[in-house]
Amino acid sequence: MATMIREPMSPVKDKNYDLIHTLQLSLEHIWRMENYIADAEERGDKELASWFRGIQENNRKAGEQGKQMLMERMQKEKG
Repeated sequence: MATMIREPMSPVKDKNYDLIHTLQLSLEHIWRMENYIADAEERGDKELASWFRGIQENNRKAGEQGKQMLMERMQKEKG
């Protein structure tokens, strides 16, 4: 049986910590893919650039969903 390596538990016991962290990672990946797309295009690798664009779009969607979810949760906590 394969052993799954897990990250340490969240350092903050806030119920939104994992959401915020994942949102940050999604937004960071959007930026990172922009660099990878440019690198692939400089090398003339359209297939790789297209693949990176797909990953970037998935992260963009996840980022938008995460922002919406966080906003809704914060409004519920406030009100």
